[in-house]
Amino acid sequence: MTEALLINFGILAVALFVLVKASDFFVMAAERIGLSLGIPPFIIGVTIVAFGTSLPELASSIASVYAGAPEIVIGNVVGSNIANISLVLGLIAVIGKEVKMNEYIMYVDIPLLIMSAFLLWFVVSDKSVDVFEAIVMLIALVIFLVHSLSGNKDEEIERTSISWQTFAILIAGGIGVKFGADYTVDGIRGLAKALDIGEGVIAQSLVALGTSLPEVFVSIAAARKGQLDMAIGNVLGSNIFNTYAVMAIPALLGTLVIPANVLTFSLPLMIALTLILAVICITKVIGRWEGMMFLLIYIFFLVKLFMQ
Repeated sequence: MTEALLINFGILAVALFVLVKASDFFVMAAERIGLSLGIPPFIIGVTIVAFGTSLPELASSIASVYAGAPEIVIGNVVGSNIANISLVLGLIAVIGKEVKMNEYIMYVDIPLLIMSAFLLWFVVSDKSVDVFEAIVMLIALVIFLVHSLSGNKDEEIERTSISWQTFAILIAGGIGVKFGADYTVDGIRGLAKALDIGEGVIAQSLVALGTSLPEVFVSIAAARKGQLDMAIGNVLGSNIFNTYAVMAIPALLGTLVIPANVLTFSLPLMIALTLILAVICITKVIGRWEGMMFLLIYIFFLVKLFMQ
């Protein structure tokens, strides 16, 4: 059992690393191609980059549907969203001492985030996600994107030149994402079998944490540079993309399974964290003490998850 545990943990760790790095390369190449075509950087930011932050979750979720493990999808989404709020924002607040929010985040992004959380709850409350519900979530994603794009104010476009290497990186990144996602699912299933626990638990914990690492590193780097708005926007945008795209697209490809513990524990915790964040943001400041509480809640989530 120990040997199988180590082998599957190693497969999962390597697969997650490949998945995250390949996603980075894919997004980087897509950004360069977009700039070369004269697409404004703002539009690239709210489409390609925002999509890119959820690409690991989306790829692993699609792979899980085709591999016959659809319960991984909801675990991936909810676990990643919990990690983004409690772990990422918690670390930002602790490292940055104090996170100040601008009015746009408070009055626009936070309400949209709350709506996405409750919509997810209503969609999965019957333990299934049908085509109609998936389409509704995709429409909600389009509304979010259009609203984000409406903030573009005559942004100056500076075209850049690219070479064939950029297209090679794009293709290689896409291939890496595909194989990284496939082996991530294999690692989840093998590790769950070795530990005799549900695949959804691994998805909500190890996979969600692994796919959230880009947000962790990017947000911490932004916080250290004093770019806290960027760090917060990255977290909120990633959660909205996770909720809509990562749930809806796999639902169009196969039947999703919603484990009972997600409905009774993980999803209510995600919604509670979203509402707590909204209440804290009324003051437009997330202090170090609030950050410590967020980190404590994430530790509680992981421990409780494995105890179940």
